Amino acid sequence: MSISLRNNLLAGYEYLRAVQGRRRKWLWYGLAGLLGAILVAVLFHGCERREIARPTPQMNVESQFWVRVLLAGNINECTLTAPAAVKLSRSGSGTAVPAPGYALPSLSRPTRVTISNGQFLLGETPLPGDEVTLRPEAPHIFGFNGRRYRGHLRLTMAPRQDTFEAVNLVPLEPYLAGVVGAEMPNYWEPAALEAQAIAARTYCLYSKKRFGIHRSWDVSRTQASQVYAGVRAESAQVWNAVTRTYGKVLVSPGDASAAIGDPKGLFPAYYSSVCGGHTENSANVFGDTFAPLAGVPCPYCKEVAKLGLFFWPLAQFDGAAVAERLARKYPKLAAVGPIREVVATERSRYDEFSRLTRIKVVGAAGKSDTLRAEDLRLTLDPSGRKIKSTACHIVPWGDGWAFLSGRGWGHGVGLCQHGAQGMARLGRTAEQILQHYYPGSRIVSLY
Repeated sequence: MSISLRNNLLAGYEYLRAVQGRRRKWLWYGLAGLLGAILVAVLFHGCERREIARPTPQMNVESQFWVRVLLAGNINECTLTAPAAVKLSRSGSGTAVPAPGYALPSLSRPTRVTISNGQFLLGETPLPGDEVTLRPEAPHIFGFNGRRYRGHLRLTMAPRQDTFEAVNLVPLEPYLAGVVGAEMPNYWEPAALEAQAIAARTYCLYSKKRFGIHRSWDVSRTQASQVYAGVRAESAQVWNAVTRTYGKVLVSPGDASAAIGDPKGLFPAYYSSVCGGHTENSANVFGDTFAPLAGVPCPYCKEVAKLGLFFWPLAQFDGAAVAERLARKYPKLAAVGPIREVVATERSRYDEFSRLTRIKVVGAAGKSDTLRAEDLRLTLDPSGRKIKSTACHIVPWGDGWAFLSGRGWGHGVGLCQHGAQGMARLGRTAEQILQHYYPGSRIVSLY
């Protein structure tokens, strides 16, 4: 064997040993990495699933500070759980004990609620009456369709006895803990979270007073009111914000009645995600007039919001979809006939952009009608994720219309949430943030 061949064979052998060594090394690295990834996944999974189990405060507060939250309506079944014993009261009884013969089963596992022959069934157990309230004992938490809430749960059967609605009866402060963390990231600045808590408390009590007397609930759990996610939205930061602003609300200029527990001076403290640079006057969006809901400049949200939230791309809708959705939501618009034009007739103009406020719909025969731009936006896009705001332009596009050059997300009235975070980063307090977005308002304590 020649020396060169021998050297080549030795070199090849050493190469194979080195490769095998590296393979073993990388195999161990890979196994270690995999175990680490599994550990991290387990830990983070546990963190995501872990929910605050602190006792529910305010369970003995006066009824005027309880909130009725519509969790679901027109349903024919749901699932319930409860970590503690559950008592039951029938409609109007006011007594939190089961009626004779109606022992509640364990709710440690998800248990279905259904309707059979005009009667509620909890699993196989019949419940008395067409309206019942389930009252979990401490920590006063129950699960509804896989999500946990505080307080009580009222189930009310519809007159036809084939569907029912589920309403969460919850004290105001724990209700807010489920709102603030759903409406704002809990890692945002404390001042922004505190401003959000005061605005949400004010909005809730105004809605309770203004609309609750005409229906069986005060607010819904969705963005139609303000987003309420229950225990899942809670965190130490959120509870701190709620606790530090305990009982504080906003009132219009000159109104001090709320300070003694009579919230006459409340106004709907609206808020939205990103105003785009200037908030809007409430009269142009909701038709109501409150001094603190005038539009104000907001140079703060642009520094906080992601680019895709501050500016948004084109949203296109074909003519048939526009006509069908408008006619279904507003039957009077069907009278204009086939739609030929959708044009802006009024705008709020700011330094850098404008916001649509009034829209005219023109039919092929020349008939026309108008509606608010915000109503058009949510009729065509109820999710609000395509036409993110009315700070845009409408132009003909193919056989329909397009909304383009948009900025901001939401109706733009009141507090700009990203703007509040921007102000908080600059060292502004919750009071200063609220004074900016609700000019002339005052903060008072209800309790």
